[in-house]
Amino acid sequence: MAYGATCVTGGEPTVLISGASVAGPAAAYWLGRYGYRPTVVEVAPELRGGGFAVDFRGGVSLSVLERMGVLEEVRRRRTGGSPMSFIDERGEEVAALPPEFAGGEVEILRSDLSRILYEHSLHGRGADDNGPGGRDQGEGDRGEGDRGERGADDRDADNRDAVDHYLSATEYIFGDSITSLTETADGVHATFERGAPRTFDLVIGADGLHSTVRRLAFGPEEEFVSHLGYYIAGWDLPAVDADLGARPVGYNDPGRLVSVGRTTRRAGDPGYAGEVFAVFASDGLAYDRRDTEGQKKLITQAYEGSGWRVPELVRTVQDADGLYFDSISRVDVPRWSAGRIALLGDAAYGATVGGMGTGAAVVGAYVLAGELAAANGDHVTAFARYEERLRRVVTRCQEGGRRAGEFLAPPTKEAIDARNDLLNDPQALAEMLQEGADISEDIALDEYETGTRG
Repeated sequence: MAYGATCVTGGEPTVLISGASVAGPAAAYWLGRYGYRPTVVEVAPELRGGGFAVDFRGGVSLSVLERMGVLEEVRRRRTGGSPMSFIDERGEEVAALPPEFAGGEVEILRSDLSRILYEHSLHGRGADDNGPGGRDQGEGDRGEGDRGERGADDRDADNRDAVDHYLSATEYIFGDSITSLTETADGVHATFERGAPRTFDLVIGADGLHSTVRRLAFGPEEEFVSHLGYYIAGWDLPAVDADLGARPVGYNDPGRLVSVGRTTRRAGDPGYAGEVFAVFASDGLAYDRRDTEGQKKLITQAYEGSGWRVPELVRTVQDADGLYFDSISRVDVPRWSAGRIALLGDAAYGATVGGMGTGAAVVGAYVLAGELAAANGDHVTAFARYEERLRRVVTRCQEGGRRAGEFLAPPTKEAIDARNDLLNDPQALAEMLQEGADISEDIALDEYETGTRG
């Protein structure tokens, strides 16, 4: 436990984390392990369902999952992704994208991953523990065995046994958001849209590309988020259109991609026939992120005149409940911390559709919490070390995101042909996969212990 932590609120040091997708619950888990009392606030009324599949590439992020004791559960819930064929207007294959290119070594639905990390951060099994992090956890004290989902790999059980004895429970607040952050002599004073004001020792913004914490503590979004010339959308294909999702395919017009496929993980879902994934080139669009109907109109307009069966696929967005729509963007923040406030994951170093953001978020959570423990809670030292350890590798990851839109939806017919030629060249494809693996492995994980940098 971080007994030496700078604790101005009394008792265990407290940390407010904004965001309950991936980075937030992962950080809550590790901070709880090191004796902090995490509180996670999430604007959504509950854990978000649906969403794209996300993936892990390289051994570093998988090692973090293993140290958390969740790797085998993540593997059990993998999507079962398959190769995708790029097709021409007649539906004939012109290039193939192998599953390891699109889905990394382990691919999982974001909602499944979020649920796993959330549940793992809620509690330890050592309710009678009077040592670091031990206390009566009330209804949060439900062991892994109580959910009937054990019996996986022994490494998961061993890792849970090793760390859960010291794990502080995480408080989750859904349906609320931070409205102001003020650093004072007593910590960081936070006000909320619905809840009462509270003071915390530290605050972490793990709330994504459009981070509220970043806006409140660092400045307006436009100072840090760069639009990269493309937009991305995704929605579920209804069962009445099952023939459209029968095989994973993608069709390109210049500057546009629509792909469709289905995951074995959701094969039994009623009303589910697959997912539609769309990418299109566009200058910055003015729209309300809360106006789903307006976003559907933008998507429909973007694909007017497209070939193959794209009009049929795009029409299905009109009845979609869980539409995802955003720009392909890159986040560049000169410093990831300001006083007692730090940014994590996409809020600090996001790159939409880069293929490495989820792994970077999980590794970042491990490093951030570990550096706080190693520095005995000296947040100035810990935040600086966290950024020093990660800045170079996440910058390399972001470069992949910068090229993602142009790779998925090349701007011209000639560029589409060149991309397809690349995918049909086994050596070139192997080199691309190796480059991604090299980037994801470009950091060595420390074995963190409390006070080693004090």
